[in-house]
Amino acid sequence: MNDFKERIAAELVAVRNRSLAYTEAEDDLLVRQHSPLMSPLVWDLAHVGNYEELWVLREAGGITPLRPEIDDLYDAFKHPRKDRPSLPILGPGEARHYIGGVRGRVLDVLDAIDPDGPDPLHRDAFVFGLVIQHEHQHDETMLATLQLSREPGLVRDGDLPPGGSAGAEEVFVPAGPFLMGTGTQPWAYDNERPAHRVDLPAYWIDRLPVGNLAYAAFIDDGGYDDPRWWTPEGWHWRQESHARAPLFWTRDGGTWWRTRFGRPEPVPMDEPVQHVCWYEADAYARWAGRRLPTEAEWEKACGWDPSAGRARKYPWGDDDPGPGRANLGHRAARPAPLGAFPAGASAYGVEQMIGDVWEWTASLFLPYPGFRSFPYREYSEVFFGKDYRVLRGGSWAADPAAVRTTFRNWDHPIRRQIFSGFRCARSATPEQA
Repeated sequence: MNDFKERIAAELVAVRNRSLAYTEAEDDLLVRQHSPLMSPLVWDLAHVGNYEELWVLREAGGITPLRPEIDDLYDAFKHPRKDRPSLPILGPGEARHYIGGVRGRVLDVLDAIDPDGPDPLHRDAFVFGLVIQHEHQHDETMLATLQLSREPGLVRDGDLPPGGSAGAEEVFVPAGPFLMGTGTQPWAYDNERPAHRVDLPAYWIDRLPVGNLAYAAFIDDGGYDDPRWWTPEGWHWRQESHARAPLFWTRDGGTWWRTRFGRPEPVPMDEPVQHVCWYEADAYARWAGRRLPTEAEWEKACGWDPSAGRARKYPWGDDDPGPGRANLGHRAARPAPLGAFPAGASAYGVEQMIGDVWEWTASLFLPYPGFRSFPYREYSEVFFGKDYRVLRGGSWAADPAAVRTTFRNWDHPIRRQIFSGFRCARSATPEQA
């Protein structure tokens, strides 16, 4: 096996170890549904193996199905999350045995494929990028489920660098075109393609994500009680949900507390706010006299290098993320303090755009000009429309293998259990432009 395939094999091992670590718990916790928003953890565990069997073994390897009778159980489009506990899904032991059997055959397919051949699933080992990213995304979903379980002691924490305060609050991005999306990243999804020219007017964007201290000021100023800051749909959600703060926050006297993986703690005011939905982010931005950036504005500020006239894979360049550039891969179970990664700044000087929190944008999830579904419609195409808002950047729970400046995430505007935050933007005045 050559070096390229050995790196892929190492990625497969790393993501599987992560999945098994998040499901190393009592069977009752794995089979229980902790929220109707989420699947039982054991469903996610078997689903990643079934997805791997479908795409690597059957589609790319031409191998006879191992367990075709369970395909329907793990079809995410046939069974909403709230209904999955009622399905005759595999138990924890059987799920681990099944995904282990699939994985052994997956490595045989990896050894046999020609990454330089004409098959689009084989080329650049795309099908392996597909399943590696898919499993990391489910690992992040597992972490969200573990947070909702409120069970302590299940999720490891870690150390993060201190924050920093130096720097302007906003960064100016001059008017002009840039290349949005990609045609060169081999593991990019169909919704990131094709690369296309976008010409934007000048704008300002926050250097850092909105922090807990700033968001607490919005709450204290009555932001949740003033319909002026909310869209009609957002105000309806606010009244129906009775939300008064980010999810998992409570106030005790003059102190805000949060529950993080089952343990209460004072809200760290120097961290990016997380567990807010799109409606909350949009309301805060209006209160602050700002707005959410469009995803084009977000991507230009994150990845465009105006001096070189090209897009970067990451804000700082094309080198892989390291501990001094971004908070990714669950190095700790929380966002890093604001200003912790000046070395991860973009060409424009915007910081912490990759890692820490997924950032809501103003944009609906829509196809790029010239979009073509690949390898299946249900990854992106069926979600296009007015029901989903785009998030960018990746959270602390996202793995570097599943994050880049062009990556597009999306969710309903009411979702808060995800590790979501935001930053603000504003249009430049004619004098500034």
